Amino acid sequence: MNLLSRRSMLAIAAVVDVAIHARPDPVAAKLLAERHHLPPRHLETILQALVRANILKGVRGPRGGYELATERRRITAGDIVRAAMIGIEDDVGSPEPQSVLVDRVIAPEIETASQAFLTHLDGITVEELCKRAQKVGFNALSESADFTI
Repeated sequence: MNLLSRRSMLAIAAVVDVAIHARPDPVAAKLLAERHHLPPRHLETILQALVRANILKGVRGPRGGYELATERRRITAGDIVRAAMIGIEDDVGSPEPQSVLVDRVIAPEIETASQAFLTHLDGITVEELCKRAQKVGFNALSESADFTI
C-alpha cells in the first residue's frame, strides 16, 4: 500500500531527476516528462508548485527549464510533498464524512499518523536519494543522452 499520492510521488521524482540532470543546463519539462513517460503538460502544475515553494527555479529561454533553487542536501522529501499538495483536494467532489466519531476519534489519529509520515520524509534529503540512484546504477547519461545531429 502506498500512502503517498501520485502527485507527491511525481514531485519527488521530478526534483531528484532535476538534481541529477541539471548540470550544466536546466532540465526541460519536455525531457523530464519523457523520462517519466508522461504527457509534457502533465508535470507543469507540479513543477510550478515546486517553483512557488522555492524548491525549483524556472529558467526561461531556448535552453531553459528547471534547476534546484537550493542545495540538494537542504531539500527533503517532506518539503517536496508539502509543496506538491498545497491547494490540492484529494477527492474533489466527494462528500466528507461528518460525525462526532470522525471529528473526535478518527481525524485526530489520522492527523497524528500523517505528521509521523511527514516527519519521516523530512529525514530524507534529495542528496540521499541521488546517492541511492547512483548506487543502484542509475546513470544520467543513459537516461537522457540524445546523440542525434
